[in-house]
Amino acid sequence: MTEPTTPGWSTPEQGTTVGAKGARLLPSGPDASHPVPEPLTRRFGDRIEQVVWVNEVGGVTVRADAGGASVYAKWAPPRSELDLRAEVERLAWAAPYVRVPRVLDFTSDADGDVLVTAAIPGENAASERWRAEPAQAVRAIAVGLRQLHDALPVPECPFSWSVDERMARSRNEGIRERILALDRLPRVPAVDRLVVCHADACVPNTLLADDGSVAGHVDLGRLGVADRWADIAIGAWSTEWNYGPGYTDLFYQSYGVEADEERIAFYRALWDAT
Repeated sequence: MTEPTTPGWSTPEQGTTVGAKGARLLPSGPDASHPVPEPLTRRFGDRIEQVVWVNEVGGVTVRADAGGASVYAKWAPPRSELDLRAEVERLAWAAPYVRVPRVLDFTSDADGDVLVTAAIPGENAASERWRAEPAQAVRAIAVGLRQLHDALPVPECPFSWSVDERMARSRNEGIRERILALDRLPRVPAVDRLVVCHADACVPNTLLADDGSVAGHVDLGRLGVADRWADIAIGAWSTEWNYGPGYTDLFYQSYGVEADEERIAFYRALWDAT
């Protein structure tokens, strides 16, 4: 299995880790190749501690100091496909059920959108520490995903991440390569179990405590109801991008399922296409 090569993905620079679709997690602070967008410097100035995330469509996330407390500020450029307003809504909905970042502020203007959230104690599962202990991290990520699926109530969820919704959005974007990929998708498998999906269940979007337990979930901007395999297939796949081959079976076992090759193949193809 290789990393996706469709538009929106890039090979990570040395020392970086593939995270959300088209994103790179950065272990070092801001530098000339990863400038901090002006809307963030205007707000936090020299209190920005680190650029932690950059996206192929222009999004940037920084860690900053806010009165002695760590916060994360995410910026999306104007007319970006990164819908931070949608993330605010989903974080507010999910917060009573699972541990997610607490929204401190959201602004939207001609310079783009800025979402500021309180830091959750813990490290993302793609950090250097957890890349040194991949088996423990994979077990925790899979258990955490199962806990999220079990905790979030489908009947009360107002958001969808269905196959039809994802395909329609991708077609509306009008990107030729994605439309061709959609046309080549295999048959849509029957739903195994509807859950509220994370919708970006990649390794870095799970935070782990020092003892290896799940500390929280981040980047829920497309959270919504879908077949659980839409998350499982990508969560397992992302272990290969972040830790190397050999951990997908452990992921399925820790989640509590047997590998379903038809659903895995479909939802990975859909991920690439959308």
